Amino acid sequence: MTVPFTTDHSALVSRLRAAGCVYAEDEADLLLDAADSPALLADLVARRIAGEPLEYVLGWAEFCGLRVAVDPGVFVPRGRTALVVDVAAAVTGPAPAVVDLCCGSGATTLALARRLAPRWLAAADIDSAAVACARRNLARLGVPVFSGDLFDPLPPRWRGRLDLVVANAPYVPTSAVELLPPEARLHEAPVALDGGPDGLAVLRRVAAGAVRWLAPGGHVVVEAAEAQTDALCAAFAEVGLVPAVRHDEDLEATAVVARLPVPEGGSPDVAGGRAPH
Repeated sequence: MTVPFTTDHSALVSRLRAAGCVYAEDEADLLLDAADSPALLADLVARRIAGEPLEYVLGWAEFCGLRVAVDPGVFVPRGRTALVVDVAAAVTGPAPAVVDLCCGSGATTLALARRLAPRWLAAADIDSAAVACARRNLARLGVPVFSGDLFDPLPPRWRGRLDLVVANAPYVPTSAVELLPPEARLHEAPVALDGGPDGLAVLRRVAAGAVRWLAPGGHVVVEAAEAQTDALCAAFAEVGLVPAVRHDEDLEATAVVARLPVPEGGSPDVAGGRAPH
């Protein structure tokens, strides 16, 4: 039986709550704001009640105070990833050269552009839908978005010249993907979620690549689960990086930051040199 549709806020909240939406009141406000007609509202609500992520229904997600367009299938930016942005801002000098790997919608790239004022900034992702979405979000900034696996699509001449690499790479162990909430498991690209047998397969490759692509004194910052930090720090140290762990209780977030040491007698090649061309 078809449920009569209503634009009444309290009735909409009840429908969303019955469908399992934890933040039903907030979602009702957002859905009402997004629709310019009862017909469109009915469609948006039906999609949400069917289990489609709210961000896909709205077409955007909030991240670090920014409204970021998110297309269906593209990894939805999580609030906890703000810790990666905070850590990057804390360790990086002025006007850095920055690459955001596994960029998804480009949300982290957008936040870094505002926080760091980089002299040069680029993003990359292996998922074609994510690349298209990120290019749309970053077009006004003129930020290039490369399509390919981690560092592979970057021009070779940039090797050894980056001040900062960030990556919100997948870190969910393969066996745990099926335990993720349906909104992620059924709607987001598996390549953005599955981190291999122990969740660190992609992050180990980020570490190995960072050694070759960072300038001396440069940093790599990644997100991980708290339980993975010992193994991940060991992986960074094994390739010659100096790791440290940052945790934010409020965000329920963990980041690992690792620095490429400056050779003895050398000086950090960061903040102020020319951008790669």
